Amino acid sequence: MKIIPTLIVCLFCLFACAEAPQKATTELPQDTPAKVTLTNTDGKFQLFVDGKPFYIKGAGLEFGDIASVAKHNGNSFRTWRTENGQKSGKEILDEAQKNGLMVTMGIEVERERHGFDYNDSIAVKKQLERIKGEVMALKDHPALLIWGIGNELNLHYSNPKVWDAVNDISKMIHEVDPNHLTTTMLAGISEKEIALIKERCSDIDILSVQMYGNLPNLPKLIREFGWEGAYMVTEWGATGHWEVPTTAWKAPIEENSTLKAANYLKRYKGGIEADSLQCIGSYVFLWGNKQERTPTWYGVYLEDGKETESVDVMHFIWNGKWPENRTPQITSYTINGKTAYENVMMETGKQYTASLKISDIENDPINYSWEILPESTVLADGGDHEERPKSVAIVIVSQKAGELVFKAPAAGNYRLFVYADDGHLHAATANIPFMVK
Repeated sequence: MKIIPTLIVCLFCLFACAEAPQKATTELPQDTPAKVTLTNTDGKFQLFVDGKPFYIKGAGLEFGDIASVAKHNGNSFRTWRTENGQKSGKEILDEAQKNGLMVTMGIEVERERHGFDYNDSIAVKKQLERIKGEVMALKDHPALLIWGIGNELNLHYSNPKVWDAVNDISKMIHEVDPNHLTTTMLAGISEKEIALIKERCSDIDILSVQMYGNLPNLPKLIREFGWEGAYMVTEWGATGHWEVPTTAWKAPIEENSTLKAANYLKRYKGGIEADSLQCIGSYVFLWGNKQERTPTWYGVYLEDGKETESVDVMHFIWNGKWPENRTPQITSYTINGKTAYENVMMETGKQYTASLKISDIENDPINYSWEILPESTVLADGGDHEERPKSVAIVIVSQKAGELVFKAPAAGNYRLFVYADDGHLHAATANIPFMVK
């Protein structure tokens, strides 16, 4: 079966969060683990932490601001590994506990697409022992919620023995840690994958799916493909770069921050809130910032830490009301009257006019900044590391509020980014790909 691209989330009815605590308790001593359980009452699944209902209002957060999740009334975040190279797993859990948050702790599991051979029993055993050490070191932390075994192990793979390995890891975790649940994160969902998980990986407690543009179809696909257990969406958000229209030179067209925000809300309602039976919550992607095709595509924060309109949407989802000060909204963005969907072509050295129109609910004064980046050419799959392109100097002819007259750079493929901030750490952003001949 063809895998339906993307990633994952699920939450209750927007206002059903009232039955779940807004934050996990932080009064437990450091060496007392939370007891996490899952119930099934006539097909309705519910997560409990120390006997209290807990619906996951979460964010994917590798290097982002943990305290800001709590500030916006989220109650959990997920990681992709126990050690991210900047903070240890214990340091992450300590900070989560300090902010009243629970953590789905990711465990790094080797991927076939990176060259790992699941027919190599010695390598598989060595991986299991390494993971056991990671679990033993963190299993009693009170901020630990769920163990996430691997990330998108079904992406570009062929050997189903990976699911045997995941099952063995889950069994090991349940043997040494009776207090926490296990899951594994799938890229998209397919009938074939669900069958393999049920056959070879039955020890996991929760299925996790990662899905973007097609998220509103997830509840239907879950049932159609025969998954009868609990699930959560562990990545969801902006329309994927593989899902959008492209220019004539194959540059994917990124949605502006206002269109993204509207899609976040639409996808949450249709793909997460819509399933109050099997879906136990979700983790929006990404609570922070990263380079993936562009520096602005997936992060709900900009590189300088400003919040985009998608943070407003998550605040609304987690609180039932909008933040007091809203992010500026984009009305239109063009170069010489053309949008990103109209194949903007230029000639080196000639003048062009970029125009951004903004609305702001509070009528805050808007500050504008512009940046030209070459189109990314060294690309990765599955969220693997990409280098951010270096900015190209802009030859500015004139500039005023929302308008930039500039000269086209040397021949090549580029994007013109614009950032519009309101002075309250919120910013709108958009970019237009263009080709210079």
